[in-house]
Amino acid sequence: MVRLLAFLGVGYVLGAKAGRRRYDQISGAYHAVTESPATKKAVDLGRQKLSEKLSPQAPLTQVHHIDDSTTVYAPRDPRD
Repeated sequence: MVRLLAFLGVGYVLGAKAGRRRYDQISGAYHAVTESPATKKAVDLGRQKLSEKLSPQAPLTQVHHIDDSTTVYAPRDPRD
């Protein structure tokens, strides 16, 4: 608990010395990065990959291709 209070105190002192201008610079840079389309795309891709890894359902594999708009899928056999 003492360490937490010490870190908070140090953070407060350093933040107070940096001032409002520096805070606005850091905040602006943070918002520019987080609102960037490239960043959003990378985050979405990472979430999708993580979701695929953690999904309890077996991934689907193509079984039959019937025509240009119809394909039959089945769960992949985990032994393959």
